[in-house]
Amino acid sequence: MSKIRETFEKGAGILQLTPTWVPRPFNRPGQRLRLHPDDYFAMGMERGAIVERWFSSITHVETKGAQPYEGMSFVNVDDTKEGAILFKNFIDELGADLIGQELMDQYGTWPMYSKFYDYQKPLFHHIHHAEAACKKVGVLPKHEHYFFPKQYNNHLGDMPVSYFGFDPSVTKEEVRERLRDYTKRDMRITELSRAYRIELDTGWYTPAGVVHAPGSLCTYEPQWNSDVMAIWENVVNGEVFHYDDLSAYLPEEDKNDIDKILEVADWELNTAPDYRERFFRRPQLESQSESYVQHWIVYGNEYVGGKELTVYPGQSVVIKDDSAYGCVVIQGHGQIGGFACESPTLIRYGDLTADEYFVSKKAATQGVIIKNESKYEPLVMLKHFGPDGNILQNREV
Repeated sequence: MSKIRETFEKGAGILQLTPTWVPRPFNRPGQRLRLHPDDYFAMGMERGAIVERWFSSITHVETKGAQPYEGMSFVNVDDTKEGAILFKNFIDELGADLIGQELMDQYGTWPMYSKFYDYQKPLFHHIHHAEAACKKVGVLPKHEHYFFPKQYNNHLGDMPVSYFGFDPSVTKEEVRERLRDYTKRDMRITELSRAYRIELDTGWYTPAGVVHAPGSLCTYEPQWNSDVMAIWENVVNGEVFHYDDLSAYLPEEDKNDIDKILEVADWELNTAPDYRERFFRRPQLESQSESYVQHWIVYGNEYVGGKELTVYPGQSVVIKDDSAYGCVVIQGHGQIGGFACESPTLIRYGDLTADEYFVSKKAATQGVIIKNESKYEPLVMLKHFGPDGNILQNREV
């Protein structure tokens, strides 16, 4: 029996994952990832600070200088850092036994991942190319959903406000004029946008093709398997971005054509007058009992789903799901299946944790025992699903 199959069966279809850290060469870390303060530059000063942690990922980081497996999750198989095995190898070998036949038939792999991103300042106005633009260069669109957990937001950063698209009164020509000046002046493109103050424990769905500048909260972000991006704002908090950032992921013959750059956006979505009504998401009650409560926090799209599960102190529940999922414990301690779980207080770079797991399709449908071993504190976990987990119901047995 292979080590992968042995680990899978020993965990009764549940895998324990190791922390996956991601640096970026821009912005500043919000320092809410529970990483040790000395370790935010542990991946090298030239790479920038660690500002993201990725979950259930088979996606490689699309950042210059990234190591071969950077951004990709590993499975803890023997409680040592050296023995960890790539999560993608588990998917390749176990296939439908791990993620279910539906996802294997439709995508041939696990098609999403999630992350915490944690920036002190708001991000630049940027875009993840719409589907037609992605097809031209052979990449996947990046549909994403945000949720702002209170447990990871002891402070709100410098500007807890997010921009989405453009005001409905804005014309394409106005945007085109700003983009033409990308290399000439501070073109202040967010003057054409619209902004919303972020509410804790709520979220937004952001389809590919929408220009957006996320605010400065630590954000839980289930998304499609892609790291594709172009930056439409050239001066942000004193940082200067370059034309290559604007023209990224375009065919060579299109890179100097502003009209082709504009085509990567979905204009109807960017200027929708009912944008908040269509894409703002408050938690929706999914199920509850005297022992637990569970809410949908990621919903209303065809790509990713997510739930927040809270188990009350001293309680034990069995939760059923109809699809495989990844999860991260954000408060408390207890058990998930046969594993101890806990939300860490402080993590050293490279150390193992007991807060991230992946639950197979079979284990999810049979039901997973979640036990809160605290006398006083709730056990809270966030769960991220693929497209087969958007509209399904969980039940307590």
